[in-house]
Amino acid sequence: MAKVLRLGFLASGRGSNLQAILQACRDGRLKATPAVVISNNANSGALALARREALPACHLSSKTHPDPENLDQAITAILQKHGVDLVVLAGYMKMVGPLTLRTYRNRILNIHPALLPNHGGQGMYGMAVHEAVLRAGEKETGATVHLVDGVYDSGLILAQRRVPVHSDDTPDRLAARVLETEHELYVEVLRGIIEGNIKLAAMT
Repeated sequence: MAKVLRLGFLASGRGSNLQAILQACRDGRLKATPAVVISNNANSGALALARREALPACHLSSKTHPDPENLDQAITAILQKHGVDLVVLAGYMKMVGPLTLRTYRNRILNIHPALLPNHGGQGMYGMAVHEAVLRAGEKETGATVHLVDGVYDSGLILAQRRVPVHSDDTPDRLAARVLETEHELYVEVLRGIIEGNIKLAAMT
């Protein structure tokens, strides 16, 4: 019988992608076990959601660990303590540290609200991405799931889904449509990994 993957989440904000993945695990679309949620924001919606779901939830940030190396070690230790196989960034606004990157090489996923390599890189997150898409006059945007490396939004792309840009779009309207797509795409990619249709080098 195939091993059920244990998912560890890093999140900073309200946790809507986290919620979509937890729901998919609950209703059987994802045969995976949510193991732990870590947030750099003690007041994040993601931590509140994890606690409501009775999931282990940890606040780890520069406030709890002022030294970046110690913080990186603490994050890695929590992920390992909970037996995490795959790390899922769900709106995590911090760079993943080098120890975590090494320990979970090719096993850390992120979703970006645009069609990378367009509109990616440092500072390109949240509403700033959608504003940039509209300023550029793009006809389409979308969502990208990629592996995480040591550079913002530069890791291997695993999947993308396109979203049309409407002539009357505002950043808010565009963001809402892209977010719906993110929720669907993230679950699809995780299912592909779990079922073996998407191969990660560290997991073969």
